[in-house]
Amino acid sequence: MNTENPRPATDFDGLVRHARYCSRYLARLLDAEPELLGWLRAHLLTPCSAGVVHSWSDELPADNEEQLSRALRQLRKRVMLHVLTRDLNGLADLGEVMRSMTTLAELAVRRAQTLIMQNMVEQFGHPIGKENGARQELLVIGMGKLGGGELNVSSDIDLIFVYPEDGETSGARGLSNHEFFNRLGRRTIALINDLTADGYVFRVDMRLRPYGDSGPLTMSFAALEEYLVSQGREWERYAWIKARVISPENSPHTAELEKLVQPFVFRKYLDFGSFDSMRKLHAQIRAEVARRDRHHNIKLGRGGIREIEFIAQVFQLIRGGRDARLRIRPTQQVLQQLAHDGELAADVVARLDNSYVFLRNLEHRLQYLDDQQTQELPENVEQRSIIAEAMGYADYDALLAALFPLREFVSQQFETVFGAKQESVDNTWWRDDATTGEFDRALAALGYGESGLLAENLLQFRNGSRYQQLPEFSRQRLDKLVPRLAELCTETSNPDKALHRTLVLLEAIARRAAYLAFLAEYPQALPRLVRLLSASAWAGDYLTQHPILLDELLDTRELYVAPDWPELDARLTSQLAAHAGDTEREMDTLRQFQQAQTFQLLAMDLQGLLPLERLSDHLSDLADLLLRHVLRLCWRDARKKHREQPHFASDNFASSSLDSELPAFGIIAYGKLGGRELGYASDLDLVFLYDDDHPDAGEVYARLAQRINTMLSSYTSSGRLYEVDLRLRPNGESGLLVSSIAAFEEYQRNNAWVWEHQALTRARFCAGDESVGVQFERIRNEVLRMPRDIARLRQDVIEMRRKMHDGHPNKTSLFDIKQDGGGMVDIEFMVQFIVLAHAAVHPELTANSGNLALLDMAAKLELIDGGLSSQVRELYRELRRIQHQMRLNNQEPCRIERGLMDITPVTELWKSLLDGT
Repeated sequence: MNTENPRPATDFDGLVRHARYCSRYLARLLDAEPELLGWLRAHLLTPCSAGVVHSWSDELPADNEEQLSRALRQLRKRVMLHVLTRDLNGLADLGEVMRSMTTLAELAVRRAQTLIMQNMVEQFGHPIGKENGARQELLVIGMGKLGGGELNVSSDIDLIFVYPEDGETSGARGLSNHEFFNRLGRRTIALINDLTADGYVFRVDMRLRPYGDSGPLTMSFAALEEYLVSQGREWERYAWIKARVISPENSPHTAELEKLVQPFVFRKYLDFGSFDSMRKLHAQIRAEVARRDRHHNIKLGRGGIREIEFIAQVFQLIRGGRDARLRIRPTQQVLQQLAHDGELAADVVARLDNSYVFLRNLEHRLQYLDDQQTQELPENVEQRSIIAEAMGYADYDALLAALFPLREFVSQQFETVFGAKQESVDNTWWRDDATTGEFDRALAALGYGESGLLAENLLQFRNGSRYQQLPEFSRQRLDKLVPRLAELCTETSNPDKALHRTLVLLEAIARRAAYLAFLAEYPQALPRLVRLLSASAWAGDYLTQHPILLDELLDTRELYVAPDWPELDARLTSQLAAHAGDTEREMDTLRQFQQAQTFQLLAMDLQGLLPLERLSDHLSDLADLLLRHVLRLCWRDARKKHREQPHFASDNFASSSLDSELPAFGIIAYGKLGGRELGYASDLDLVFLYDDDHPDAGEVYARLAQRINTMLSSYTSSGRLYEVDLRLRPNGESGLLVSSIAAFEEYQRNNAWVWEHQALTRARFCAGDESVGVQFERIRNEVLRMPRDIARLRQDVIEMRRKMHDGHPNKTSLFDIKQDGGGMVDIEFMVQFIVLAHAAVHPELTANSGNLALLDMAAKLELIDGGLSSQVRELYRELRRIQHQMRLNNQEPCRIERGLMDITPVTELWKSLLDGT
């Protein structure tokens, strides 16, 4: 809208004159009721707000239904007069206009319902629920723009009436709750909708209720839920996005209703099928526009308001089930959230927002003309001139010159989001009647080396029951995807394995229409997918187990950027808060978060963007973060708590929003997590400690530890977090699940085996009360620095190494890079020996800084030869790298040809340290 040269706000007569010219409705209103002019003069410069509208309403008497009917119609005239004059003269923005009309509608419904309810209760008594015996109330749901707080100046209001429970009223003249609320609904509609000598308040449209015009006027929660589950249609999901209880205000039943409706609107999974559903709905709208020749309709026509709303709301339908931030109603707020999430580019969102404001302002000016609900550009020359001036343009052609490119942009963005996404590809060979030979020749022509074997795989896939039993639409998607993916796999470094892994993934997700929809709607993700599958068999298995991660392939800005753990910590906190109290959803949220972060690290790893040591750091940080959240959730839900004032803990992340009450309890990480060398599939070696002298502490913390173990290791529909190993606790599997600090210290000093002290070199506090962590670190340092008999220590370490070697026999001619002599375990044992043997004199060796850093430190302390230390460090790095690469392709155990690696430095260092020479 052109806002140049606005009229001075002090020129009241000029403002009214301009408003009368732009609105014949306003002119007629002032001519019929000239006393309103004085009222407008007194209030024009006051911005309209909910409080202002309520104050105007309070000035109008309404002691009975007849008076209320008149008062609400008088109030509408005042609000319309105020809004029109302010808006047309640039004194109000779109937000004020929409808020004013929404407030008027809410106030009208609430006052009408309240008064009629009082009258009916006097006559029939209170409606009482059959199940809980409590008083019942009618909830009025505002749909569409009313629900979104975006109401037009001449809009209908779309309503749905529901009540919690069936039952009967308590009065002498009893009615069923259903009949009571039907009467209440009908009378409320009439009071607002009916045209009287004073006009009307709002036209009421009830066609969005279940079953439409043929359905009951009111419905219980149970009946609504049954309808949504069994008969709710896709377009109704779209309609219910903006649904909001507008009356009674602050109803205690609102949360129950929202919980009932949410699974219908927002699916738990990423619902990429919404693209096609809304594409079809829009096609129907466009067909109706064409049939009625309504191309000049700025709401339903090409590049109109509805297309902007569809762009915003399709992402809500897709992602709202997992991201509560998208369960918002106003279109402009949704667009801003999509920009924040990276779903739409910020500059695109800015232009869409500007377009929305322009189109809504134009819509209002079309309606101001005669107070008619219209979005049609006028044919009449005089009306065109009025609309142009109302929009601030010199003439209608100037208005069209601004409107046309705006609608083109909206239409282009709509096509970008909803247009057919499949790229052109030769799929003539992928036919129902194709033979193995034809598949073989087609694949050979594409450049596959094992075309015959792959042809057999393709034919088995095509003739398999899973493919044959698919719905027709899913088969059509697969028929387009397979040839395209086959072409893309040839562009990878490992095409044959890439195609084989792709077929395994497709077979796994074939019955999940949402994932097929994802691949069809986002062809730009397909090259990234096949590159990932080509690079790693483990990645293929991971995606097959967790296909929800396909969504992570979309945003390369996040996919290949190192994680910001404080920000991710806050994000997980927000996601868990959205499901507070629903343990199943919380567990799924934790698992999906862990899988998404693991997948992003995997993508960076396969792109060569993360050194192995840095990757292990990130995977360890991720595990630490999740352990902290799991501990908090488990303590929150603990049935028995013996402390009124629990200890407090502060997290490792300075910016964390998780500071909250925690018990005097700590989680100690051993092994790979303790040494910050965690891998993708590593289990967690954990020990649980507490510092609490309460008589019930042992029992309470044992239950807490068991619950933590269950939350970490239990399988849900989203998989599991981690496999947990608790055998490193004092006395192993025969010991208590948790230990007090005092008992742990006594055990470590007097009863622990040497191998347990070896394990202690790689242990660290990772979650819980920091005072427990401080005490653990003191015990660890003191135990590691205990003076030792070096000869006895050497003998014990050698004996433990022999047991480990015997427990992992290698009967092949290959070299096991982890377990065989000269491999990784030898290096780790030597580091542990150095720490235990020399920490009493060199306390710096107790630092849990990793094998590489400790080897370097030992050389600087002249405990081992510097040159040998450097060689062993390089060898350890290379062995870890090889192990990592082999595991990425599911090669376990990790064995290579003997002689490929020179392990002499390891054997020499072993001899110097542990052979006693």
